[in-house]
Amino acid sequence: MAEEDDSPIPEERFTPEPEGQTASSEGKPGNGGLEEEAALAINGQYIKDLSFEAPHTPEIYNELQAEMPEIKVDIDVGAEAKAENLFEVMIKCRAEARIEDKLVYLTEIEYAGLFTINVEPEALGPVLLIECPLILFPFMRRIISDLTSDGGFAPLMLSPIDFAALYQQRMMQAEAEAEAEDGAEAEEDAGTASEKN
Repeated sequence: MAEEDDSPIPEERFTPEPEGQTASSEGKPGNGGLEEEAALAINGQYIKDLSFEAPHTPEIYNELQAEMPEIKVDIDVGAEAKAENLFEVMIKCRAEARIEDKLVYLTEIEYAGLFTINVEPEALGPVLLIECPLILFPFMRRIISDLTSDGGFAPLMLSPIDFAALYQQRMMQAEAEAEAEDGAEAEEDAGTASEKN
């Protein structure tokens, strides 16, 4: 009887390995007999959530002839471990177009990829939140462009995102929050000591 496959990844979502590059414990011809593990490999990519609304169509099309909408875009990234060396990385994007206080359209997407990552622990954060989003972003960008175009509007072409800057900003924010928490605890301890005296 065939053994059940406990892998969380459907077989069809695997990226095929190039011929002659399948890993083997006995080594592979052409690489000196040494087994090599890729530091980063993408196993699949997919839409987790997608929505689009344009509640004021078709009247809003006439208003767009006279005035350009103001478009606000918010981007966030996240990651979650699924198994040993297996991580799901998500990019969330919310794009809202308005003319004054009237909603032109609102679209939200959560686009994800499943990655196998073999790096040192100190390099894991940058790989998850910089390198992986860089791989996923062009695909999400195309979806948003097609979605807004299919909604009857000018395609929304997202500008390139500096994920390294986003990562640094997140790290600085985490450090500031940790320092603030430590400072609050120190003040609380000092107050407790004063009461005892």
